[in-house]
Amino acid sequence: MALKVGMLTSGGDCQGLNSAMRGVAKRLYEYDKETEIIGFLDGYAGLMLRNFRRMSADDFSGILTVGGTILGTSRQSFKTMQDPLFANQKDGPTKLDAMIGTYKELDLDALVILGGNGSHKTANLLSEKGLNIISLPKTIDNDIWGTEMTFGFQSAVNIATEVIDGIHSTASSHGRVFIVEIMGHKVGWMTLHAGIAGGADVILIPEIPYDPMAVAAAVNKRAREHKRFSIIAIAEGAKTKEEAKMSKSEYNGKIENSPLISVAYRLAAVLDKLSIQEVRCVVPGHFQRGGTPSAYDRVLTTSLGVEAADMILNKKYGKMVGIVNSKIVGIPLKEVAGKLKTVPMDHYLISDARKTGIYFGDEKIDNA
Repeated sequence: MALKVGMLTSGGDCQGLNSAMRGVAKRLYEYDKETEIIGFLDGYAGLMLRNFRRMSADDFSGILTVGGTILGTSRQSFKTMQDPLFANQKDGPTKLDAMIGTYKELDLDALVILGGNGSHKTANLLSEKGLNIISLPKTIDNDIWGTEMTFGFQSAVNIATEVIDGIHSTASSHGRVFIVEIMGHKVGWMTLHAGIAGGADVILIPEIPYDPMAVAAAVNKRAREHKRFSIIAIAEGAKTKEEAKMSKSEYNGKIENSPLISVAYRLAAVLDKLSIQEVRCVVPGHFQRGGTPSAYDRVLTTSLGVEAADMILNKKYGKMVGIVNSKIVGIPLKEVAGKLKTVPMDHYLISDARKTGIYFGDEKIDNA
């Protein structure tokens, strides 16, 4: 009997989701053209509400270079999985019950989940409830534990780098300090990579709380050394040393009460008073996760998708397909769920960046 495989994309979108699904589907169809693939619409919501479409081989043709996801996606908090499916039906099935029910009603052999950190916690929960789960690590943040690389990351880094590249000419023309805000709430992988690749002079990431006075001193030092401009790459989740000491509620309260929601504009408000040059901000936002996947991500997702399909064929469930020691392997979901891969302080990129004169906002600047 032919396999019946479910597939969904969960959480934030990114480049490479379509090419990853394509890799899974093409391998399964190559093995057995009678394979049936059920695509759940809008992530876990589709699995809960039995909102799906029966896919054909044609659905996976021509999507290698297409960004976003043909199935749609949504964010479903892991914390609410035990809540009632419908808020007005307290005695009805929970969201978790509904997902398990749909899986069993459709008599699926396996479910492929493409998602980030939160999605993997739910994927592991479904696996623990007895469902045959295989997951793929997608996120532009590259923060999923257990894999050296997530798909979407390199594509987003390329875009963020292009933004920084484009700022150089206008920064030089006007002799200004430009602050470029890069996506990344909890980790700084994107900002670190794009900052180095784009030639940023200051890189501020969540893992290294910064001192605004030190940042001002760094850009002023450059100006006094007749450097015409400075570019600061800041992660959207970067915090000052003072903010890093706050509790979560204290920090959230500060942000909610600030007229400047964006971290770039909050830093700019300080630098406006301290910098000897004009300060401007650029916030590319969701532009970074849109558009066509890079060649790297197209190759990566094809290989990850093929491995996911092979795991299904070999009945090796409860795993995320990732990269370890440059090899594509299966990593137990229970080892991945709930863990965050941050930038370690001894990472060679931080060391190399410092050696080339890039500041991280934690230095003591002399003669500034």
